Amino acid sequence: MTITLLQLWMPIVLGTLLAWIASALIHVVAKYHNSDYQSLSNEEEVMTAVRNGSPKLGIHTLPYCTEMSEMNKPEVQEKFNKGPVAILTVFPNGLPNMGKLMPQQIGFFLLGCILIAYCATQVLSAGADYMVVFRFVSTVGFLAFGWAVIPMSIWYGHPWPTTAKYLFDAVIYGLVVAGSFAWLWPN
Repeated sequence: MTITLLQLWMPIVLGTLLAWIASALIHVVAKYHNSDYQSLSNEEEVMTAVRNGSPKLGIHTLPYCTEMSEMNKPEVQEKFNKGPVAILTVFPNGLPNMGKLMPQQIGFFLLGCILIAYCATQVLSAGADYMVVFRFVSTVGFLAFGWAVIPMSIWYGHPWPTTAKYLFDAVIYGLVVAGSFAWLWPN
């Protein structure tokens, strides 16, 4: 028998809640992502320089090129060789707005669980074995919550150990979501 998304509302909601709790535990209790960020010895000077550059909110590159062909110019190559080569993200001033960020994170997990549920409805039928549901959903969950982080190391310079930690997070999220789906899978 075919399963609909509506029939999976309970595992979607429970999976969202469990993934969000896992994320909170990772970032508030385990804190292994704290080492992802490093300080600059001249932080005040850099902050002043960035502030004086009047950056717009968003992503900036150093050196900046509007097109790849500019990289052939000797003066641009000199800037790259002299360094630093960086990607700078500028946020709004002030402390992070957790009242805005938390619902976005929950929305990320909710949409992820809805997409995972959709995939599951395409290949799993009612009464599917617990482990069949668990294996499928954990795999799709890992892909949904983690796989896209890899290009951040390939193209944006994120250290590979940081990416490995985010992939580990995705395994955790995939497993807790899989547990909720397998447990509440319709008969």
